[in-house]
Amino acid sequence: MADAGSSAPPVVEFHDVTVAYSGRPVLWNVDLTITEPCLFGIIGPNGAGKSTLLKSGLGLVPLVHGTARFWGRPLADVRRRVGYVPQRETVDWDFPVSVMDVVLMGTYGRLGWFRRPGSRERSLARECLDRVGLIDVADRQIGRLSGGQQQRVFLARALAQEADIYFLDEPMAGVDARSQEQIFGVLAGLRSEGRLVVVVHHDLRTAATWFDRVALIDMRLVATGPTAEVLTPDNLRRTYAGQVDLLQEIGQAVAARSRTT
Repeated sequence: MADAGSSAPPVVEFHDVTVAYSGRPVLWNVDLTITEPCLFGIIGPNGAGKSTLLKSGLGLVPLVHGTARFWGRPLADVRRRVGYVPQRETVDWDFPVSVMDVVLMGTYGRLGWFRRPGSRERSLARECLDRVGLIDVADRQIGRLSGGQQQRVFLARALAQEADIYFLDEPMAGVDARSQEQIFGVLAGLRSEGRLVVVVHHDLRTAATWFDRVALIDMRLVATGPTAEVLTPDNLRRTYAGQVDLLQEIGQAVAARSRTT
């Protein structure tokens, strides 16, 4: 991984990113820089462009304007170092494939098109499944798992990629509390290993305690920085117009985190 010292380029940098669907802007002139490995949350209301920001960086949606860089380089130069966990609802869970087969897909980028996974890749896949608490269901068909288990399988697939940056799109959506804790534990472990984890997240209450740094997005970048400095009543009002009932609760959560760090 690139050194995060002052002379090194940012780990991730979005510059002047604008995206539109059918001529309607969903992101407008977003500048966002992440300089070092951490747990980074992208927070905002529904339809704010959070997932679109991630997808624009990964080349999954076209940019009207702007650039995304990783360690100062385009994605094409570093693609194998960037892992991605999509929203669970975008996946065809009826596809006849086993849990182990899904996780092995994470190794394909290093193998290339003409090599099949061998003993090293299968050992790695088992380690990744064990890390997310699913080694016992390795041979089960993916569609037979619960929502939380399915999300953890896709996290294991990303782990098998052995990336330096992980982008996760709403990994906690629709999963039970136990799976949420397991997922967050894995993400915290990645952070402790010096990797950057960028998570699109919808729950302000847990965001206040889970993330080191956050960005508030509502088509534009409202604010970014350390969590306690960003999740302020003023910033939340600017982002969540009309949802002021959340402010006191979020403020209490941020204050509690500050007292324990």
